[in-house]
Amino acid sequence: MSDNLDAYEALVQFLYRAPIGLVQTGLDGTVDMLNPMSSSLLMPLVHDGSMDNLFTVLQDVVPQLPHLVSSFGQPSGVVCEGLRVELGEAAMANGPKVLSLSVLKLDGARLMATVTDATAEVQREQERLARRLKNAARTDALTRMPNREAVLEQLQQMLARPSGARGFALLSMNCDRFRQLNDALGQSVGDRLLVQVGERLRAALRPPTDRIQPNADTGQLAARIGSDEFAVILDGLRSREDAERVAARLQDTLAKPYQLLGQDVICTLSIGLVWSQDLDPADIAGAFADELLRDASIAMAEAKRAGGARCVLFENAMRERAARRADIEADLRLALVEEQLFVVYQPVVGLGPDGATDFGAGVEALVRWQHPARGVVPPFEFIQVAEECGLIGALGDFVLRRACRDFQSWQRTLGARAPRLLAVNLSRAQLAEAGWPATVRQVLIDNAMLPAQLQLEVTESLAAQDQHVQQRLHELKAIGITLALDDFGTGYSSLSSLHQLPVDTVKIDRSFVCQADTSHHHRVLIEATVKVAQSLGMSTVAEGIETEAQAAAVRALSCAKGQGYLFSRPLTSGALLDWLCINMPAPAIAETGRVDGCAVHAFDAHPM
Repeated sequence: MSDNLDAYEALVQFLYRAPIGLVQTGLDGTVDMLNPMSSSLLMPLVHDGSMDNLFTVLQDVVPQLPHLVSSFGQPSGVVCEGLRVELGEAAMANGPKVLSLSVLKLDGARLMATVTDATAEVQREQERLARRLKNAARTDALTRMPNREAVLEQLQQMLARPSGARGFALLSMNCDRFRQLNDALGQSVGDRLLVQVGERLRAALRPPTDRIQPNADTGQLAARIGSDEFAVILDGLRSREDAERVAARLQDTLAKPYQLLGQDVICTLSIGLVWSQDLDPADIAGAFADELLRDASIAMAEAKRAGGARCVLFENAMRERAARRADIEADLRLALVEEQLFVVYQPVVGLGPDGATDFGAGVEALVRWQHPARGVVPPFEFIQVAEECGLIGALGDFVLRRACRDFQSWQRTLGARAPRLLAVNLSRAQLAEAGWPATVRQVLIDNAMLPAQLQLEVTESLAAQDQHVQQRLHELKAIGITLALDDFGTGYSSLSSLHQLPVDTVKIDRSFVCQADTSHHHRVLIEATVKVAQSLGMSTVAEGIETEAQAAAVRALSCAKGQGYLFSRPLTSGALLDWLCINMPAPAIAETGRVDGCAVHAFDAHPM
């Protein structure tokens, strides 16, 4: 009996001193026994100073507890386990904020509840969750690389270091022609390409040959910061040349073929580099990470404009040029809405072998911009900006519609003396639209034009390097439209591959024509182009003719047509009508004082 009493006393002492709250109750919540720890933990929830019923004590925070007990039909077992109890305003200043409650049914008449302080555990869980959320917010979902936020965070830390700290470099990288690859191969394949680029980028960093200080705090970071944009931070480099060497090595690594859909895909990168020691210390002191990333992106854009697949070092003058391009972009968007754009036409003349000139052969439509403050803006100032900001498609559609409308007007006004062919330049953005051939067909219908009266011109580099573009060109040609290869001799194709392009006309670039009368080498190239084109059933146009000698040279080489300032500068629609009246042979003048819709001028018709 003594042993039993000793054991019972030991059990009571254990329950009394247990570091967790223990409460024994009836099935209705009436408390039979509780230890001091449970009293301490539950006291903030007691309203009347009584702990006679556990259900009453917990009614504000666990109102479902009576139902959980009554619906538990088994003779014994766990009713609930680890139920979190938020004390809220009832919590003491230095006491627990969250309790953990577990209830066990002992038998048909008794319950045993355990209560513990879960505040620290909840805090740890919240901290872990916050870390996971932070990591997720700093991680690119596709490549699992750090994202833009991670780059900005690390850059800001580096900018906050004391002056004189070791140098660092920031590389902004963009995949050349990714949009075209994505359109041609599909988005899922494009995503796989980006994943492979990211894997190569991470694997290529920090080889033993790069002189990077081994004790650098932040080291290197490779991240994906946009659709097809990546960034690399190189910390602890001793010189800008080291950064340039790393950039060159990354370019070589990333330019190797990628295996996608069983074929090799080439994807080069343009890189903009910012070297911290090139920046003014005063600028660094007040700089923000996003400004640094912006400068690297500006340099990257300069690399793309220079042809891509290269690294360009940031200079302050680039920031001014970027700001000017941003202004042009904003003004250009407004210009499209407010119809500040207009179209001019440069005549294309026929070069007869007998010296005759056919002034009604055709015209090329060219866009101009009448800015309300700056006057006429030359195309070289805004065409490239339009391409970069995605406005070139809308710009090209405007030119096509306006030019076809004017062409129809000339037919009504001049009849047989109107230009027989209208040439309009194409952009990659237009060719990327799956339904664009249907748009062209509708424009022709709207303006009562025959397909053969429209010539769409694509640059040699665009037509030669993209299979998707060539497919779209075949679709346009099936409509009956004439296709021309513009600026031939400056792009990627050659005479040997000319037969692969679905074009009807080859326009020989002005860089060859301007020396046709002085350079034997250039005459040979022009002659070879004309002969190959003729053998393929194609016609030729010599661009940029400025002198009679150049015209005579290309005529002697059997070039079918010519275009250039010798014949005319680009003209407005009204000025073109006058030019045609002057240069076309005049029939008999009617009593109305007009000839085929042209006003009679007080001078003879003659070539300009």
